[in-house]
Amino acid sequence: MGNDATRNEQGFADGAWRSTRPLRVVHVMESTIGGTRRHLVDVALGQAEAGLDVHVIASCERHAEFRDDLERLAAEGVGVLELPMVRSLRPLVDYSHLRAVQRHLRAIVPDVVHTHSSKGGVLGRVASLRTGIGARVHTPHTFAFLFSHMFGPAKRRVFRSIEERLARGTHVVVAVGAGEAETMLASGVVRADQVRVVPNGIDPGPFETAEPLARADLGAHQDELLLGVVGLLNVAKGQDLALRALARPGAERARLVLVGHGDTEGELRALAADLGVADRVEFLGWRRDVPRILRSLDGLVLPSRWEGLPYVVLEAMAAGTPVLAARVDGARDLVGDGRGGFTFEVESVDGLTGCIAHLASLTRDERERLGASGRATLLAGHTRSTMVSGLEAVYREAVALNANSGALSESADPAFQSPGSTA
Repeated sequence: MGNDATRNEQGFADGAWRSTRPLRVVHVMESTIGGTRRHLVDVALGQAEAGLDVHVIASCERHAEFRDDLERLAAEGVGVLELPMVRSLRPLVDYSHLRAVQRHLRAIVPDVVHTHSSKGGVLGRVASLRTGIGARVHTPHTFAFLFSHMFGPAKRRVFRSIEERLARGTHVVVAVGAGEAETMLASGVVRADQVRVVPNGIDPGPFETAEPLARADLGAHQDELLLGVVGLLNVAKGQDLALRALARPGAERARLVLVGHGDTEGELRALAADLGVADRVEFLGWRRDVPRILRSLDGLVLPSRWEGLPYVVLEAMAAGTPVLAARVDGARDLVGDGRGGFTFEVESVDGLTGCIAHLASLTRDERERLGASGRATLLAGHTRSTMVSGLEAVYREAVALNANSGALSESADPAFQSPGSTA
């Protein structure tokens, strides 16, 4: 193994050696839920299909069904290590997981360590810095220190400090959309020369060809405007805003289905009852037939308070379903008034109500043309193959930077380095 590591380091400086095997990448993620889960699976499968040597270190603690995804990845030739990482700060547990990641890096000697979200971002990058193995690429999927609705000021200061220190030892930071890149740069945590935009992308096929469900199966009458919110039930996704809009004048014809599960389900059910709209709201829970649901909707609602680049918007666009979206990162890159749907200011219930009324005023043909324009936007730059090729280009750039920037590791916070560690 020592010889492999030496050859790998030489390979960074000598492109001729690199051609003897595929680029080897390991992904590290704790937050295997929602869109980040979808991103990891799509990227890993796409990279394996493209001929990369792909490995995944991931946790199933957030969602036990992610084990099904890990089995699928393993069946497609992806190396898999399940590590029970947890979201909260637990120093002793986190340190044991850090040592496990370090051992795995020494075993596989990746060219690239691609970390995702907060906990995976810390453990993966610290392990890479401590072992000296791999170019470091990080996709934050939005920085946690920006989540003012979820964390208090003290926690957000800690999160920001950690991200600032780790950014100094990161070769490339990937934004999943142009809007997220703008937010990253405005935060001041990363440098402009570190950031690359690789937009999320999907395989549109399953959403283009799915058979719509009968409206009655979703509790809707023919004369109602059937809207849906798809995603984890939590503060970030803003389902409460959609319920409030449903109760406003202008949305009387609308019926809302909520697809997903999460911490705020009880609060949302109570809110629907308090607003007097419970008879126009269906809680569908977690579903495997999301393509069929999207094909059945008159419109997808994205009331999120923050996003990176939301997969559900891409999926709705592939299905030809108009989108009513808050102008969060990612959504404003994809949807513009008359291009795939309509947008409203973040947390504006009045704005969302206006979009609902506007959609309700359109004929069926007009709604279909609106959905078709969204599909055209998707196909032009948000397919899975485009995403995979964009990431490979980023990896090769990061490998070159790693070969030529010994000062980068030296500039990272010493607390994150321990070259002599035996873990």
